Amino acid sequence: IMNTQVPKSVSALAAAVLVLGLGGCASTPYVRADFDHTADFTSYKTFSFASPLDTDRRGYQTVLSQHLKAAAQREMEARGMRLDSSAPQLLVNFSANLSDKLRVTTVPTTSAFIGGGRGYYGYRGGMYSAWPAYTDQTTVTQYTEGTLNIDVVDLARKQLVWESVLTDTITEKTFDNVQAAIDTAVAAAFAKYPIPGPAKAK
Repeated sequence: IMNTQVPKSVSALAAAVLVLGLGGCASTPYVRADFDHTADFTSYKTFSFASPLDTDRRGYQTVLSQHLKAAAQREMEARGMRLDSSAPQLLVNFSANLSDKLRVTTVPTTSAFIGGGRGYYGYRGGMYSAWPAYTDQTTVTQYTEGTLNIDVVDLARKQLVWESVLTDTITEKTFDNVQAAIDTAVAAAFAKYPIPGPAKAK
């Protein structure tokens, strides 16, 4: 996963989200979520999407936004809500970005055996040796981290009621199946939504 170069032809905004779908990556995205504990999530029946979304470009909706909207709509509808652009109770927004990171790894390595060589300690040679001398070996690698935010806003109160933040490392393999990657990312986020989906409903 480390030292991966993302193709420059791919938009940074799209790349930030594609990493979160586990496409070809051995790790899973790190998901954090929080919500307004005073909000009654069972009372929300309708939703829509912010316009423009933060993942849109000036004057048009990106393919990334379209994939995110489709995935989020499935998750919201699975929780008993319906899309209503005219009078929504909830508004969904997305944001994505990239950041370059440095990973520093330090591990002990054996450099030599004290008392096992020639010179003064040569008398030990052939019979026994002393303890190994350990030194720290530090490796610094650069990687790109993608972050996806999903916001759910109570439109009447103009108040954020749920937020999910996903982070993971970008690899070229993530670009092989963009839609599946985004579907997996959004599903991982909504797994922490206060209203469970059908699979978790009791």
